[in-house]
Amino acid sequence: MKILGVIPARYASTRFPAKPLIDIKGKSMIQRVYEQAIQTNFSKIIIATDDQRIYEHVQSFQAPVMMTDANHLNGTERCAEVVAKLNESFDIVINIQGDEPFVDPQMLMQVAEAFQNESTQITTLIKPIQDISYLQNPSIIKVVKNLQNEALYFSRSAIPYERNKIADFKYYKHIGIYAFRTACLQDLVKLKSTALEQMESLEQLRWLENGYKIKLVETHLEADSIDTPEDLDRLLQKYF
Repeated sequence: MKILGVIPARYASTRFPAKPLIDIKGKSMIQRVYEQAIQTNFSKIIIATDDQRIYEHVQSFQAPVMMTDANHLNGTERCAEVVAKLNESFDIVINIQGDEPFVDPQMLMQVAEAFQNESTQITTLIKPIQDISYLQNPSIIKVVKNLQNEALYFSRSAIPYERNKIADFKYYKHIGIYAFRTACLQDLVKLKSTALEQMESLEQLRWLENGYKIKLVETHLEADSIDTPEDLDRLLQKYF
């Protein structure tokens, strides 16, 4: 399979403006994400941005980069534009989060491996929740799955509601690395926004509402994202 990894990198951010360019021990966040991503065996890795400052910075460390529309609502739309503009075809497209500078390359490989099953159209990662406080944190997305390891629902709330105690029941958090078959990605970005998506502010609910299946791959690895300056301080202490 030919696999394209796309790293969306927006300049604007409500909680942390210009965060792709922040310095993390001598390297920008976007450079660190790229250096993690190229440790995979993907056919191509490209950074997709909407800002000239990011574009020029990426050129400075000689990584592939593409300018994309500033009006995209999410990384999925940005990935689709990259695919449409490239003069080569890919079987799989992986949306690599641009704010996870320490992402483990093995996690990216895990989502790619799910496409060995020809019926898989979309896949993403989940991890068992160990810290019960996560269930009440709306920034941590929870997911429930069916017996075929496909997503039933994603939520910012604790799901399922525990009316009855079930021994050893696992709650799962969602890790937002998405992978798509290319044809599926092109169809997804044509879908209109749905009520569930708007209520939870989770784009994957639009896909579920329209009947798409999302394969869930369980991982023991963690992806640390930087959404605020406080996140940066915490991860500097963790990794350095």
